[in-house]
Amino acid sequence: MPDLFFYGTLRHVPLLERVLGRSADTVSLSEAILPDHSVFAVQDQIFPMIRPEPGGMAEGIFVPGISAVELDRLAYYEGGFDYGLLDRAVRLSNGTTAQAQVFFPETGKWQADGPWSLTDWVDRWGDINALAAEEEMAYFGRIDPHTMTRSTRAIQTRAWAKLLARQRQTDDPRDISRDVVVHRHTRAYVNYFGLEEIDLQHRRNDGTMGPVLNRGSLMQGAAIVVLPYDPVRDTVLIVEQFRPPVFLIDDPEPWMWEAIAGMVDPGEAPEQAVHREVMEEAGVTLSALEHVGGAYSSGGSSTGYVYLYVGLGDLTETTSAGGLESEGEDIRSQILPFDEFMDLVDRHVFKDLPMLTLAYWLDRHRDRLRG
Repeated sequence: MPDLFFYGTLRHVPLLERVLGRSADTVSLSEAILPDHSVFAVQDQIFPMIRPEPGGMAEGIFVPGISAVELDRLAYYEGGFDYGLLDRAVRLSNGTTAQAQVFFPETGKWQADGPWSLTDWVDRWGDINALAAEEEMAYFGRIDPHTMTRSTRAIQTRAWAKLLARQRQTDDPRDISRDVVVHRHTRAYVNYFGLEEIDLQHRRNDGTMGPVLNRGSLMQGAAIVVLPYDPVRDTVLIVEQFRPPVFLIDDPEPWMWEAIAGMVDPGEAPEQAVHREVMEEAGVTLSALEHVGGAYSSGGSSTGYVYLYVGLGDLTETTSAGGLESEGEDIRSQILPFDEFMDLVDRHVFKDLPMLTLAYWLDRHRDRLRG
């Protein structure tokens, strides 16, 4: 059973536990150093790389006795990012030297971008990556690592959405640790979205536990939807884009007029996502945001949660080529007088539910915003 040295994100014990598939209490960990090497941030990525550097001291942890299955799990987790194992001599905390295997990046694959800090990474990304690893490792042995890598960003987005969801506590006196019993939980499918299935019981209104229910859910990240409004000109801006799900349900008009929408990126505040998406899709800078609320878009079938906003700004220009080409977006926008916009709402021209919600909210608060 080989010994390994970890210099990067796997020094974060909660992440290491999920990748290895066992508790840290059963893992022998000790601090170690790989001499004449340094750890660097990777340009445009959230993970680090290591490379030789005379006089450098790469800090890390030494983990002896990695089993064959654990080695396969580590190779699966790291393999999609083109990291391979090499033998190196590391210096242990007691002053002795030991041989260990170290994950090194493929030569020339990544561009170094300054020193990397584990503390800074844990503060920003530790919880997200540890939670994302639960979903990623659930597909170990089922999906090859390079295929999984294509879903990594979406999985991290869902992990961040879970962390945000844990903050949505109101005054409900029920306790899911007592009032929900999970019998089986499986992850059935992963891509841009995920699909999970669960067998569970929940406490009923009469106080008894109900029957075991089998349910499935489309797993999504959190999203923002914002309707730009110009209170001086009394106009709104809406965008149009092709929506494959609308096409798949046989709707003959899959080009949807909508409010601006987008996913909340991992580690991003919803308000940051609003400003980013409005600039990407419409080229508009907002001066202020009105938080309309937040809600699950379809609580019976999906985890999708939407943060709703009306954004205030000067609406003077439209675009016919908005969005990101890297995401396959082809977006055009139009500016409508508010009364014309509401006439279209009343005539049921629009099919986008979040935009209808924002339209009704704006109709109620328009006088205040104009004043």
